[in-house]
Amino acid sequence: MTYLLALDQGTSSSRSIVFDAHGHTVAQAQQELTQIYPQPGWVEHDPQEIWRTQLATAQEALLKAGIHAREVRAIGITNQRETTVVWNRVTGRPIHHAIVWQDRRAEPTCVALRERGLAGVIQSKTGLLVDAYFSGTKLKWLLDNVPGARQQAENGDLAFGTVDSWLIWRLTGGAVHATDVSNASRTMLFNVHANQWDAELLQALDIPINMMPLVRPSSALYGEVSPDLLGHAIPIGGVAGDQQSALFGQACFKAGMVKNTYGTGCFMLMHTGNKFQTSHNGLITTSAAQPTAQTEFAMEGSVFVGGAVVQWLRDGLHAIQGSGEVQALAQSVPDSGGVIVVPAFTGLGAPYWKPDARGTITGLTRGSTVAHIARAALESIAYQSAALLQAMSRDAVDAGGASVSELRVDGGACINDLLMQFQADLLGIPVVRPAITETTALGAAYLAGLTTGVYQSTDELSALWRAERRFLPTLDTQRAKELMERWEHAVRQTVL
Repeated sequence: MTYLLALDQGTSSSRSIVFDAHGHTVAQAQQELTQIYPQPGWVEHDPQEIWRTQLATAQEALLKAGIHAREVRAIGITNQRETTVVWNRVTGRPIHHAIVWQDRRAEPTCVALRERGLAGVIQSKTGLLVDAYFSGTKLKWLLDNVPGARQQAENGDLAFGTVDSWLIWRLTGGAVHATDVSNASRTMLFNVHANQWDAELLQALDIPINMMPLVRPSSALYGEVSPDLLGHAIPIGGVAGDQQSALFGQACFKAGMVKNTYGTGCFMLMHTGNKFQTSHNGLITTSAAQPTAQTEFAMEGSVFVGGAVVQWLRDGLHAIQGSGEVQALAQSVPDSGGVIVVPAFTGLGAPYWKPDARGTITGLTRGSTVAHIARAALESIAYQSAALLQAMSRDAVDAGGASVSELRVDGGACINDLLMQFQADLLGIPVVRPAITETTALGAAYLAGLTTGVYQSTDELSALWRAERRFLPTLDTQRAKELMERWEHAVRQTVL
């Protein structure tokens, strides 16, 4: 048997999954990660804890699988994106906690960049909007605020990396300082047309280029794991940011193919092939996972509150005792009875970009019950995702392509049949749930397998992809349009 080991380092946990060559899960292990909140708007992780938990789960997954490390052909790494780590090259120690992607402390730097008129330059080179979400301004904050950091950086003593780079460094015993194009593209410092760090952007943020990792394709030989860690020098053959890895794991390799991940939030990516396309509908452009040196791109949109709305029903309204009860409660009524929930708890993301929006419940009558609210809350996930896909379709058509023909789905909430059916009804296209839903980790494993000869091409990976269920639209097109119009009306009411 041939095995691949995927390291999936996420925001809330570190996981490791052993896959066989057919993409089936053999064994997995997971450990939670401590969330650190030093002050409002700040979110941090301990890089040493990231490393300890990721290594421990890798060791545990191999033990559960009953295999030796020498039976693993390669390791693939996928990770929470934008989270920023800086460490000393000599001691190997981080100079500060990792600044997590959710952290907003760098917003003043973003304001300064916009005031300097750099927003257009940054978007044209990186595909990104100027925002504290991305790594570059986090890195500048560390250099400006950690005592002695800037001088150490100028001396060449410090290394910057997103979580993938930190793990590669530790796994190889400090021998390799590298990242892949998909993670590099989330820094606001990377020219995605040339696939290299951009001198003008580094200068704009006053970041020495000697801190930056080597950038490789997502499928490449990054180095070998130190034998003392797992028992064998396993090659690291694949690296990709979590959402690009999920796109790859869903076998969305061609322009126009779209996946949506239903997690705490929702992340939708549409592959655009070799074409860099600027959105006119509130989306960003990002590098897709790239199996070769050839550039590949994707359009991306993010919903801030997806599955988190179910947690709100449980912990805020106490409408349910456990998240698994939401489908039964929602199905106890035939529809939402005209109730619409807009869960703008932290503003609205793409395609609206309304940071000042706040959550609303509209359409209430004396006949409204908690079941109607639960159904409307669940439907809000589909409404927000439908608005994203419609924006993507407009961008695709504007660029001379075809509108989206199906949506591939993954993530925890995609197991909810009621939600997936309503999603198909709103979109008017099939919603397809794969047989293997661990697509983020699977994408990393596939990238590693391509590097090491387990797979010969993406065509072979496409043949491995299997649908578990296709949800076909059953709603009249005009009725779906009316529902989306009601949703958009409710969205307009969220901003006072």
